[in-house]
Amino acid sequence: MRPILTATALTGFLAALAIPALPRTAWPASFDCDRGNLAADEKVICDTRSLNDADVKMVTTFDILTTLVAMGNRDKLRDEQSAWLKKRQTCGEDVECIRAAYAERMKQLDEAYKDLAQPL
Repeated sequence: MRPILTATALTGFLAALAIPALPRTAWPASFDCDRGNLAADEKVICDTRSLNDADVKMVTTFDILTTLVAMGNRDKLRDEQSAWLKKRQTCGEDVECIRAAYAERMKQLDEAYKDLAQPL
């Protein structure tokens, strides 16, 4: 059994080496950075590693949280996310504005998590 695992691990490693260079950025945002019609805020997020990381963290937190909240609260959470995205878009190319928007949204999502009913 051990040789099979070693061969599988080696195959996976070699396959990873064969992956072609990633387009535009080496890190994935929660949206397609290679899409032709990116908004100004999206371009900045794709080109700024720290914002890209904040985007991935925020969307991952949002996705996990939506699976944890009661069904009635999911729509509310999604509506808040849509409103937040519109607000972020108003930042345009302002990196500090986008950074502040992510900090604000993560604070909101953290609060929503804390408000979940905790088991006894």
